[in-house]
Amino acid sequence: MNQKLSPILLKYESMEIRLSQPETVSDPQLYTSLIKEYNSLTPLIEVYRGYLSLQAELADAEELASMEDDPELRAMATEEILTLKDKLAETEAELRKMLIPKDPDDDRSVVMEIRAGTGGEEAALFAADLFRMYSMYAQSAGFKVSVASENETELGGFKEITFLCEGKGAYARFKFESGVHRVQRVPVTESQGRIQTSAATVAVLPEVEDVTAADIEIKESDLIYESCKSSGAGGQHINKTESAVRLTHKPTGIVIECQQERSQLQNKEKALMMLRSKLYHMKKQEQEENLAATRKSQVGSGDRSEKIRTYNYPQSRVTDHRIGYSMFDLPSFMNGNISAMLDALTEADTVEKLKQQDM
Repeated sequence: MNQKLSPILLKYESMEIRLSQPETVSDPQLYTSLIKEYNSLTPLIEVYRGYLSLQAELADAEELASMEDDPELRAMATEEILTLKDKLAETEAELRKMLIPKDPDDDRSVVMEIRAGTGGEEAALFAADLFRMYSMYAQSAGFKVSVASENETELGGFKEITFLCEGKGAYARFKFESGVHRVQRVPVTESQGRIQTSAATVAVLPEVEDVTAADIEIKESDLIYESCKSSGAGGQHINKTESAVRLTHKPTGIVIECQQERSQLQNKEKALMMLRSKLYHMKKQEQEENLAATRKSQVGSGDRSEKIRTYNYPQSRVTDHRIGYSMFDLPSFMNGNISAMLDALTEADTVEKLKQQDM
């Protein structure tokens, strides 16, 4: 641990000196860059300094135990040694977690897509249930949800719905939700009371607005913009104006519709942002797939073709198949109480990355 962290501590102390120098303070760009890196390292350094302090206390206690002739004092020193070793082990475990490289997208907002899969109208109703579930969780977590486009069925389901979940850390919370979600229940359209299995797919993309041309190149000549009427089952504003925008990216064939803003210009800007996010996500997935298999997390890479979870209504059970984790209060889960599941997925991912550190 010292071998890994000593150079980081030296760098941090050097940055402290540079930040106090007049030439740094007088250069806003340099100062901003340095203070950002300095602040990002501060939590790690504070824990590491505590770790060094514990190591020093342990060395003193071991020296006292080896030199002390009084049996009672030696016993006290031995007990102190055991306590300090426990604290060191806990602090080392915390440091190992902090040393895991952070996903650079974790602090971003997200673009989420839910599409009805197999199951007809029941799949569309399940897609609407998933949207409601995520929206209720997002509200409780302090994120802002806004719908970009939707294709609603007559019974209130969604053939597909795209929405933004805005707020720092949204991607970190939702990134493991990509994949196939399967539901087992008696559909409202079933008159015989038979249980049906249906599915919906979820895609979670980090919202990308600050990438440079070097990261994602979008040529205006590769884009086709079309105005169209909003789609949906009805509503005061639906189908009355052609403010909706359909954006086609010719090189990839990606088609994006955005209809929720009243202005065609606003819909165009939002559609372009969603295209940028999709292209960024595709590039990121390609990079991840090129890594060695041992470096992939147990939780999965977010492939939307992967069956990740089953919602079993007769048993009031929801099971995530990637980590073998089940919860048995499905009504509460569908009302947005999904934090325990998201925490379990994050912890499983952390455990897998810690294993990879030891390889």
